[in-house]
Amino acid sequence: MANFASTADLEEKQITFEEIAPNVYAYTAEGDPNSGVIVGPDGVLVMDAQATPVQAQKLIDCIRSVTDKPIKYLVLSHYHAVRVMGASAYNAETIIASKPTYENIVERGQQDFESEVGRFPRLFDNVETVPGLTWPTITFDKEMSIWMGDREVRLMHLGRSHTKGDIVAWLPDCKTCFAGDMVEYGATPYTGDAYLRDWPTTLDNLMALGAEKMIPGRGAALTTPDQVSEAVLGTREFISDLYGTVSDCVAQGKDLTATYAETYARMEPKYNHWVIFEHCMPFDVTRAFQEASGVEHPQIWTADRDREMWAALQAAE
Repeated sequence: MANFASTADLEEKQITFEEIAPNVYAYTAEGDPNSGVIVGPDGVLVMDAQATPVQAQKLIDCIRSVTDKPIKYLVLSHYHAVRVMGASAYNAETIIASKPTYENIVERGQQDFESEVGRFPRLFDNVETVPGLTWPTITFDKEMSIWMGDREVRLMHLGRSHTKGDIVAWLPDCKTCFAGDMVEYGATPYTGDAYLRDWPTTLDNLMALGAEKMIPGRGAALTTPDQVSEAVLGTREFISDLYGTVSDCVAQGKDLTATYAETYARMEPKYNHWVIFEHCMPFDVTRAFQEASGVEHPQIWTADRDREMWAALQAAE
């Protein structure tokens, strides 16, 4: 049987911290979860906290290489533990998320945390330093703005996609967007908690902003309009291929095991070079199968459910 999820991924990744627009920085690490940083006149905004305080400190060290201003705002693109559990390291005045993300934390935050620790042991190094779930101090429904001097940082919930609560941070002055896991670049979209039928429309709403630069959830920073289009279209194509194949299988009356085998066989030649492909596919197909079968809201993943699903599907490859 293949190693469970990313348990065999133990090699540290090379961190890149680059300024992609004036006072806007992308923190990337060869397909590990990305973060974004905006330096304003009086403080710093961080988009996505990393998985633990130890992981967060690597980002803080990068921030301190360019400014000594306090980290005032921590924005959570969604609720997944690899994005939020490092929050305590920043001592931010304000933690912001969408209202649906808050609801996800209430409903499934602890189960998700325990599940993800099992999936990503390297990212959750020193997990014992996490003081507990990360809770936003401010939530919003659709849109809110933070003003950092004369720069507007517009936080927007554009629709359901990777989860029901994903938000982007849009900087109109430099046409730069932090997209979170709504968009990936050279990395496999994780859809275990997704709304696959909604996701393409949400991507349409994102593209309507006219972003010329973007920090995706995983993968290199996108610094040209062509790269932005490539990443968004690549994400859309993956979602379309996944849900289309699974829907066909469900319509033919195939069970989950047969559906997984067929979907994997169709998608592996096209996408197996993307980061975390092997990790994501069992979770992705399982959620797509449920949605195509009429289950609107994702089932809560637990550590036990993760491993039971993994064991059941590995024989299908």
